Amino acid sequence: MEVLSDSNITKRSLASALKELMEEMPFAKITVADICEKCGMNRKSFYYHFRDKYDLVNWIYDTEFISVARSRQYASGWDRIADLCAYFYENRRFYCKVLAIQGQNSFSDHFRELIVPVLEEVLRDILPEKDVLEFHINFFSDAFICALERWLRSKNSVPPEEFIALLRSCIQIAAARSPDF
Repeated sequence: MEVLSDSNITKRSLASALKELMEEMPFAKITVADICEKCGMNRKSFYYHFRDKYDLVNWIYDTEFISVARSRQYASGWDRIADLCAYFYENRRFYCKVLAIQGQNSFSDHFRELIVPVLEEVLRDILPEKDVLEFHINFFSDAFICALERWLRSKNSVPPEEFIALLRSCIQIAAARSPDF
């Protein structure tokens, strides 16, 4: 049984309130006051733990996925991506909305910073031109985030395993050295 500190109890309460509010209204219309009212806290408590509601969204991901993923042993970057996709699939209602948020401190920016090293691990062995590796990593990071968002929003989302197989095939095709390309 996990023992939570008072700080984590407060953060989880705020996170739960935000998730509930996002079921009722768009993220852009949710205020810190709404979040605090939903869980019976004051704004001072919120700002003690988070800079803004974007920081809270990032904390949700960092707590629910990143902290759990760090405790796991992955055989490859693809295994890490598979775990990530399964998590997003299970929580797609929330992440469809969160990935659509743009602007400073957005989850997309936060997520991109975290996915780049994972994709670098996957691409480093596949792509032979080390001098353009950074370009490829940035390209596939952007493509991955866009594909992830589209996949999650699809009414008939394929299971995570199929989505990952499609991602792998895209990268393998791009990595194949075709003389006509």
